[in-house]
Amino acid sequence: MSYIYAMSDIHGCCDALEHALSLVDLSGDNKLIFLGDYIHGPDDYGVLHKIMQLQNEYGSDKVIALCGNHEDMACDGRWTIGGNDDKDAYGHAEDDAGYLMWMRNLPRYYSEANTIFVHAGIDEEAEDLWEWGTDDYTFTEKYPAQTGRFYNDMKIVAGHIGTAEIAGNPDFHDIYFDGASHYYIDGTVLESGMIPVIKIDTENNKYYRVTDVGEWLIFPYGEEHYGT
Repeated sequence: MSYIYAMSDIHGCCDALEHALSLVDLSGDNKLIFLGDYIHGPDDYGVLHKIMQLQNEYGSDKVIALCGNHEDMACDGRWTIGGNDDKDAYGHAEDDAGYLMWMRNLPRYYSEANTIFVHAGIDEEAEDLWEWGTDDYTFTEKYPAQTGRFYNDMKIVAGHIGTAEIAGNPDFHDIYFDGASHYYIDGTVLESGMIPVIKIDTENNKYYRVTDVGEWLIFPYGEEHYGT
C-alpha cells in the first residue's frame, strides 16, 4: 500500500518545513506533494534549495512541487525572491535565474485516484472537464475558498487561504475539512509556526492529519473525534 503526503504554504519557514518533513515517510511508492507558496518569508532560498534537493534525491515524480501564486508573483516581477539588495532592473538577484526557471516549469495541479491537489482551487462548475475548464489564475489564486460537494465525490486538497479564515476561528491552524469534498491545509505558518501535513490513503479513500504523536483521521471541522 502506498500513501500520498501533502503540505502547502511554506513561505520561507525552513524550521517549520524541516519539522513537517520529519513526519513524512518517502519509502516504497509513497509520494510527497508540495502545493505551492514556498517563498516570501524568512528564508526563501533555504526552502527552495531544500525542495529542489528532495526532487534531485527522490525524483520529481515522487516529490512533486506545484506552483502557487507567490511563485507566479516572483516569475512576473510582482514580488521578488528573498531580500537580496543586488537586484537587476526587474527586481531579481543575479543568482535567481535557476530558481525562476524551476518555478516557471512547476505544474499547476496533480491528480491521483479521486483526489485533486492544487494550490488554490479549480473551476468546479466544469465538473469532469475541470482540467480543461480551469484557467491558470484559478489554479493559483482562486478566492474565496469553495466548500461543498464536487463532481462524482472527488476530493480537492488545497492551500492558499489560511484555515483560520475558512473556519472563522483565528486560533485554528490545522487541516480544515468541509465534510464533503474539500481539505484545506494552509496553517498560516508565518503566524502559527505550523505546516500541517495531510496523508492520503487513496486506495481506501481516507485522509489523515500526521502529527508528532500519531496519525488522526480527519473529520469535518467542528466535530471532535480521536483515534487513528
